[in-house]
Amino acid sequence: MPIVAPSSEGLHSSRNSGRATRTGIGSFAWFRSQRLLYWLLVIALWSCLRLYAQPRWAHGGKKDDVMGSVDEPSHFINESFLTVKHESFVTAKHESTASRQRANGRSPNLLRKRHMRTVRHSRSRVERKKKAMAAMKSHNLEEKEMVTMKNASYGLIVGPFSSIEDKLLGSIAKKQSGTCDLKGDFGRAVKSRKFVLIFHELSMTGAPLSMMELATELLSCRATVSVVVLSKKGGLLRELTQRRIRVLEDRVELSFKAALQADLVIAGSAVCASWIEQYTDRYPANWSQIVWWIMENRREYFDRSRMVLNRAKVLVFLSKSQSRQWLTWCEEENIKLRSAPAIVPLSVNDELAFVAGMACSLNTPSFTPERMMEKRQKLRNFVRKGMGLTDEDMLAITLSSINPGKGQLLLLESARLVMENYSSQESIRLRRDFNLITGNHSRSLFEESNNIGLPKEQSIPSDPTNERERKNLRLSGLSTALTDKTAVPFESGCRIRGRKGLSENERKNSNTLKILIGSVGSKSNKLPYVKEMSRFLSLHSNFSKSVLWTPATTHVAPLYSAADAYVMNSQGIGETFGRVTVEAMAFGLPVLGTDAGGTKEIVEHNETGLLHPPGRRGAKALALNLRFLLENPSVREQMGMSGRRKVERMYLKQHMYLKLTEVIFHCLRTK
Repeated sequence: MPIVAPSSEGLHSSRNSGRATRTGIGSFAWFRSQRLLYWLLVIALWSCLRLYAQPRWAHGGKKDDVMGSVDEPSHFINESFLTVKHESFVTAKHESTASRQRANGRSPNLLRKRHMRTVRHSRSRVERKKKAMAAMKSHNLEEKEMVTMKNASYGLIVGPFSSIEDKLLGSIAKKQSGTCDLKGDFGRAVKSRKFVLIFHELSMTGAPLSMMELATELLSCRATVSVVVLSKKGGLLRELTQRRIRVLEDRVELSFKAALQADLVIAGSAVCASWIEQYTDRYPANWSQIVWWIMENRREYFDRSRMVLNRAKVLVFLSKSQSRQWLTWCEEENIKLRSAPAIVPLSVNDELAFVAGMACSLNTPSFTPERMMEKRQKLRNFVRKGMGLTDEDMLAITLSSINPGKGQLLLLESARLVMENYSSQESIRLRRDFNLITGNHSRSLFEESNNIGLPKEQSIPSDPTNERERKNLRLSGLSTALTDKTAVPFESGCRIRGRKGLSENERKNSNTLKILIGSVGSKSNKLPYVKEMSRFLSLHSNFSKSVLWTPATTHVAPLYSAADAYVMNSQGIGETFGRVTVEAMAFGLPVLGTDAGGTKEIVEHNETGLLHPPGRRGAKALALNLRFLLENPSVREQMGMSGRRKVERMYLKQHMYLKLTEVIFHCLRTK
């Protein structure tokens, strides 16, 4: 067979087909080798498109809503944006769910109700967050205003010394979780019970602080505690939050509901009368679950609460004098109480007792009372150095709200008499004539020295030079050289008459008195009274250098540690009890208090401190007492140790809760 050569067309066609095949295969291989790069480009383009298009779609193309306006902070815009986004998401979710349920034959009304309930809950959460942010802003603003006020209205401000306390004592001194003994009577009485505690305010004063510590102790005893606050005036809200104490937002409906479910309702002030009246008007039979712990002793508080005093199961008072006073007022108004009142004095909490070096539940093998006494001495040295005090200075402190009832202005007048009107030797001679050291009451001297119509030369008793009085002086440990017979009238502004005074060098080396007054910035302070004190200090510029101020704080252990004496100068019928009095005694401080109210029940005259009458007449006696302690450090220390021993016998935490347990048992048993 003849061989036929292939045509040129067939030859070229087959060659072209192979070339095309090779070209296609090469392109596909190149694409496969570079596809990772292509995917990265696609992902980048998609991300850019999403970042640009999605916010504009969500906000309708409004730039201000996306980026935040210039005048409004971005975090508020973000919060509102998240709220709208959350609500729209919830709405879309429930609409889709409703369509599915409708397709399955279920009623959409139930879904609509659930949807509205969810939206309300979400809105309420947002409102609570906004309220918390507003409260934080207002608190910060109040702190800034307080700093400005301190610089404008007060002199030298010292403290608080919380950082020094933390550094020297450690976190164990600030234990806030309670130290309940579950096997004790109080622990067994309150365990698994429900309590509602009524606070009249949140100031850093005796009643709110005592109620806060009671709530902490109840929680540590595994009880359920809810707190109703009638006025959020003060700075304890943050402290309550740190202690995990539940504070009810509503003081009417929600508090009534919690009270109905509680075993006991404990009201912590006479100001709680308004809440008790509303609650018992709505639920008249529930008076049997109310324990009313009244911590005031003025007639105005009785007048505002007298209409509902018989709507409580039992009234609890702080002292015998307060109980007698309120029972007398009840008899005058023909008010019959449900039961006999109980007396439960306040106490020194474990945190302060621990720092004071007393045996308490916070002690450990590493932190024994002896070890804490050493740390307290270091704390004293640091704080006094921060105040600019020397070892020769005597620091007398008073920590309470600044108002006429506490008598801070009279204290300043007394301190001015000590600092400006008397030299050391003349004060010793005057103290020789003071009947306190012979066992007589301080009031006797000042009734004689202030008798109207008597000439000033007859206002001071004669010199006690007889043998009996000298013997009394030696026995009391207060004897001194009684040789110079000089009568010194104790009138404000008068000139001192004496044969010899101290030289300039002796005056520089003599002891000096310093006064520390708290609590600056407290919501319970009376501004007109503060201004009056400022005017007094401005008139006596030299004396004002001896006056220190400290802000309101719960860190009082450094102040007690640095002090040498405590002044409780409550006026009128006196202090109801004086929680700060027993706290100061726990730190070994002698107390200079008014001879009225609960103070005279705590302070033993010439034993744990010195008493003086209230009023301006008492201011002169207080001046003598201050000068006497200034010149007799050994007697100061002796009185302080006597007061410390009395606190260990009567005013520690276990003593208060022992009496409170009896009240709780009585109310729960007869409910």
